Amino acid sequence: MAKALKAQHLTSIPGADDILRAELANGITVLARHNPHSLSFTLRGYLQAGGIYEPDEKLGLADFVSSALMRGTEQRSFNEIYDRLESIGASLGFNSGTHTVGFGGRALSEDLPVVLDLLSETLRTPSFPDNEVEKLRAQLMTGLALRGQDTRDMASLVFDELVYAGHPYGRAEEGHPETVGAITRADLQAFHAAHFGPRDMVLVIVGGLEPAQAIEAVRGALEHWTNDQQPPTAELPAWQPLAEPAYKRHEIPGKSQSDLVIGSGGPRRLDPEYLPAMVGNNILGRFGLMGRIGDVVREEAGLAYYAYSGLGGGIGPGAWTVEAGVNPGNEEQATELILSELQRFTDELVEESELSDSLSNIIGGMPLSLESNGGVASALLNIQRYGLDLDYYRHFPGLVAAVTREQIREAAAKYLDQQRLAVAAAGPTREVLA
Repeated sequence: MAKALKAQHLTSIPGADDILRAELANGITVLARHNPHSLSFTLRGYLQAGGIYEPDEKLGLADFVSSALMRGTEQRSFNEIYDRLESIGASLGFNSGTHTVGFGGRALSEDLPVVLDLLSETLRTPSFPDNEVEKLRAQLMTGLALRGQDTRDMASLVFDELVYAGHPYGRAEEGHPETVGAITRADLQAFHAAHFGPRDMVLVIVGGLEPAQAIEAVRGALEHWTNDQQPPTAELPAWQPLAEPAYKRHEIPGKSQSDLVIGSGGPRRLDPEYLPAMVGNNILGRFGLMGRIGDVVREEAGLAYYAYSGLGGGIGPGAWTVEAGVNPGNEEQATELILSELQRFTDELVEESELSDSLSNIIGGMPLSLESNGGVASALLNIQRYGLDLDYYRHFPGLVAAVTREQIREAAAKYLDQQRLAVAAAGPTREVLA
């Protein structure tokens, strides 16, 4: 492993010597990195206007607002916005999460001013036209209806409600039919006016532009933006793991597959257990044919169409889960086998060979993830979001290589304790299984 680390050309990895960071007068942080081999750029960023700011009775409001930003502005119609983007072969879009509204785009380097102008316009002056709002509402309601018939989506929703009851992570970011149906155009306008602003906003540009040039272009497009109504960045409330195991099954008549989500809240991105959990999760259900879980549940027992594990690890305690799609008649057997495998994972040290293979996979894959402008832009966003050192990705191989088998077991025992796990299932009615 040490030889592999020395052999890596870490100078190709972003670091303090080639990342330029600046804070604009209105609170926007900009990070830029030059890619001399690219004729285009990728732009990504976020602002503090996610679902954590919306009331329970208007769940889905932040998502509705972010989806409506490009449906028309005070200067341009929906068609005019997209015609302008298409005329230069560019893209621009928005999405919403619990904490933030994200945005991203790409274009030829020479067209950065055009994209920034459209970004500024859609962020600051959306008009929320009545006809476009209702078209969008219809699309959102269709998406919610489809979610209600999707066993995989509903198992995840039930899991979040079990594990994060009373916490923002337990709320559906897209809302529910009754909450989205109740959102008015005035609600969209009020949420935008109150929460869209430059405080703690982050914007990253990576590509064929000199970093100083990119930052000055952002300064010209966005530094004049202010919003005195914008509240401070919301603090995430404390979360407590389950006091005892929990189980809930959601029935959807007529389905031929069941989906399972089993797990609990995991470490935050900055918790000391995060890297051991990340390496351990790769062994548990990611590496190769979906790790141990895939081998035992799918390949050996033949109980699942798919089976893997996932680790959140964000600002808060994102979920550490095992997910599987199974024949409805195999729900209980698959659940028992997954729980048995999780027990083994928390009781026993992983094999030396498993750890070595996982470390090689993670360390070897990191440079590949940074080969594109988009990959580097995501890395720079992570650096800013989590307050990491600008050289973090150059230190990353060494940090990962230092993870031990004991640390993996300790992280698993803390976050995958059998007495605090939730089991969520979604599938056909019980009569079908009888």
